[in-house]
Amino acid sequence: MEATSSLFNMKGWIQAARPKTLTAALVPIWVGSALALRFKGQWSPELGLFALLSSILIQVGTNLINDAVDFKKGADTHERLGPQRVTQSGLFSVHQVWWAGIFCFALAVGLAVPLVLKGGLPIIGIGLLSLAAGYAYTGGPYPLAYRGLGDLFVLIFFGWVAVGGMYFLNTGEMNLSAWVAGTQVGLLATVLIAINNARDAFTDQKVGKMTLAARYGHTFAQMEIRLLCLIPFLLQFYWLSQKMIWAFYFPLALIPRVTFLLWRLSRSKPGPQFNQFLAQSALIHLAFGGLLGLGLILS
Repeated sequence: MEATSSLFNMKGWIQAARPKTLTAALVPIWVGSALALRFKGQWSPELGLFALLSSILIQVGTNLINDAVDFKKGADTHERLGPQRVTQSGLFSVHQVWWAGIFCFALAVGLAVPLVLKGGLPIIGIGLLSLAAGYAYTGGPYPLAYRGLGDLFVLIFFGWVAVGGMYFLNTGEMNLSAWVAGTQVGLLATVLIAINNARDAFTDQKVGKMTLAARYGHTFAQMEIRLLCLIPFLLQFYWLSQKMIWAFYFPLALIPRVTFLLWRLSRSKPGPQFNQFLAQSALIHLAFGGLLGLGLILS
């Protein structure tokens, strides 16, 4: 379809950015900062702001390139069950959305300069890997999402890399707690993509987008989502073992909410209602990270 909207349609670009999923960028910055404050008593708001903006721009750039590539490969059609994509709807052209994604990557690089000046070569490595993986999520000769590696991508970059990178920026070191927190945050971020892929498995199969849900089926996807939700709460016992009582107890308040979400998922076949589940899982991810970070600071 030809683009029918002005390039300066801000409402359209906000839709393209998928704002409901941007908690994946916010939460690890908060948790990594809270860890630094807890263990070293130091945290830089300026570094946190630059890291957050850079992370959001990488995620938005990834979303935009994903939008353009999926449409070009035929993954986004009228059969799509998820929210309408801007390229699919003709709101913007493939060319416009693609270059908007590249522009977001370029802005992310510019905003990361203070992070590089503080963290040095490790931060350059993290940044380059994040940009390359963001592009390769659906672009390039070996698109990760089309090979069933999208879930692992989210765990690595929105969990271990983001939380660990933020902790390293503030302290100049890494520790086991950063890895544990990164695993928790990353797994709950991966719930978003797992629900998204479970919803779209049928149409993804048609175009060879072999996500884990498309490859192994709905029962597997349901089990994956349950494990992604369960493991972060099991890892809560690590904080108890470290005598960080509030970090242990605060996130446990979300167990009823998570249980209800999993119950609803177990009784639903892939359909538009999965968009509600996606929004709910994003709120759980945000609340878990917020409560864990607060608990770490107060412990």
